[in-house]
Amino acid sequence: MVCSMASKVRLFVDHPLGQGQTVPLSQGQGHYLFNVMRLPVGAVVSLFNGRDGEWDGVVAQAGKRGALVCEGQTRPLVPPPDLWLMFAPVKKARTDFIVEKAVEMGAARIMPVLTDFTNAERVRGDKMLAHVIEAAEQCGATALPVVDEPVKLGRVLDGWDPTRRLMFCDEAMIGQASALSGDRGPWAILIGPEGGFSDGERDRLRGLPFAHPVSLGPRILRAETAAVAAMTLWQNAFGDWR
Repeated sequence: MVCSMASKVRLFVDHPLGQGQTVPLSQGQGHYLFNVMRLPVGAVVSLFNGRDGEWDGVVAQAGKRGALVCEGQTRPLVPPPDLWLMFAPVKKARTDFIVEKAVEMGAARIMPVLTDFTNAERVRGDKMLAHVIEAAEQCGATALPVVDEPVKLGRVLDGWDPTRRLMFCDEAMIGQASALSGDRGPWAILIGPEGGFSDGERDRLRGLPFAHPVSLGPRILRAETAAVAAMTLWQNAFGDWR
C-alpha cells in the first residue's frame, strides 16, 4: 500500500524500512530533526534507505535517542538508469559539485579516475558518499549510486566489460558535430581533467570498439560543466527523462 502524509523533511537511514518498523536515529540525525528542524513527537519525516523505497516515518521519540516508526510507503524504489559517471577529480568544491549533480541527474555509479594530467587534492570515498546522501535527500531520489574510490584510468579500461558503451568526451573534437548511437544501456560517461587527456590516453580510447567520442559543443567547458552537459546529452538520448 502506498500512502502519503504531510512531510517537509527527507532523511536517509541505514536501516530496514517496512510497515510498523522502528527506525533509530544517529546522534547527528537526532540533532538535525529535533534541534535544527525542531520537530515534535508525531511529526512526519520521509525516510529512504536506497533499498526499500520511501516511507513516512512518524516521530515516536525525540531527543538524543530519537526514533521514528514507519507508517506507510509513499514511493517504491526507483533505481536510476544503468549509467556510470567517470571523471578526473578536480578541486574539492568542483568535485563536490560533480558528485551532487551526478546524483540529481541519475547516475548509478560515480567513479573518480586518475588520468595522466589529473591534478587535484586527494579524493575520499566517504566524503563523496556524504555528498551523495545529501543530494539524494534533497532531490527526491530513492536509490543511491555506488561510490568508488579513485583508481587509475588505465586500470579501469583494462578490466572493462565491452558490452558497456563508453561516451568519451573529447575536447579535441571541439566544434565538430557528433551524436550518440546505440541503445539505452549499459553506458558510462568519461570526463577528463582540467588539462585534458594525454595523447596516449586519447589514442587508446579512440581505439576501443565500445568507446564513442563526442563533442560537447563549440566551447571548452570546465570539468564540472562538462559532466552536467554530458549527462544531459545522454539522458536526452537514452535516459529516464524520456
